[in-house]
Parts: sequence; C-alpha cells; structure tokens
Amino acid sequence: MNNYYTYAYLRKDGTPYYIGKGEKDRAYRKNKGEVKPPKDKTRIIFLKENLTEEEAFRHEIYMIFVFGRKDLETGILRNKTDGGEGPSGAVRSKETRKKMSQIMKGKNTKKGKDHPNYGKSHSEETKRKISEAHKGKIGRLHSNETKRKMRESNKGKNVGKKWWNNGKINKFTIECPGDNWTRGLIRFSKN
Repeated sequence: MNNYYTYAYLRKDGTPYYIGKGEKDRAYRKNKGEVKPPKDKTRIIFLKENLTEEEAFRHEIYMIFVFGRKDLETGILRNKTDGGEGPSGAVRSKETRKKMSQIMKGKNTKKGKDHPNYGKSHSEETKRKISEAHKGKIGRLHSNETKRKMRESNKGKNVGKKWWNNGKINKFTIECPGDNWTRGLIRFSKN
C-alpha cells in the first residue's frame, strides 16, 4: 500500500534538522528518544508522499545522506541513524510478547533495571518523620533577608502594580483606575 511518506522538520531559517519516514500523523508526534517536532506546524514539510514502506525507507536514507548528520560531523541533521529502520507495522507473535513481558517483570525502569527501592516501603518511623518534616509548610517561605532584598529591588517601580476593588476586580496599571481602588495583594477567603 502506498500510504507512507517522508518528511522534514525545519529550523526557523528553513534548513532541515530532522528527516523521517511515516504514515498517518507520524510527522506530528514525538516518539521516545527522538527529536521533537517543531511547535510551529508550518515548519513540518512532506518531501514525498504516496510511497510504499520500502520506497519511504529508501528516500529517508537518501535524504539523510544528502544533508548529513551532526553527530557524525557530516552535515546538519540531528538524526541518530542513517534511516531505513524501525518497527513500523511490526506484528509480534504471542511467544515474542510473552518473552518481552517476562523480561520486564519485576522491573520499574525503562532500561529494565531494578530501582534500589523497588518493592520496598518506608518504615512507620520514617513515614512519621517525613510527615513531621512537611507539617506547616505551605508554598515557599522566604527569609526576612530575602524579603528585604525583594522590597529594595522593587522600590520606585510602578510598572505592573496590581490595583484591586474589594477583591472582585483587579487591573495591572501604573495609575489608580478610580475611586475605591487599592494597591496590593488580593486575599481570597475559603467561603
């Protein structure tokens, strides 16, 4: 079936930084360990469309060869391979899936290695100490010295001061917007 394509991610200057092969919405997704697609989707271009998978692999290899790879110091692309590989459309047998499952049993990391604390839990004493250490802490607390420095650095700066009217309406302005407006922080009640 001719439902594959090759694509490129472009830098702001229009030069490609990644070449790939895909089908459906592959060009817009980031897979594990790969280069991120640009946020600006207009910087994703399709090089060739309506290809068989084999044709797409060959074109990907060719384009990576033409632009070269940064890691090999042969060009400008951030690709980590020469292309032409990947598990697209892979259908694994039940036996293979079972083997892969057994390999990952008891593991809790992506690389298949046990974390030193995997399967363990804190003692009641440790849990109590952690709980005590966190009691009364809400948000970030600044020392008096830090507060003093922040006040000093903000002296004389009127840009962006918040004016509020009974805590219901607030505006960021330099001058007071009118009667009954106060400069300061808004305090919200739990009601």
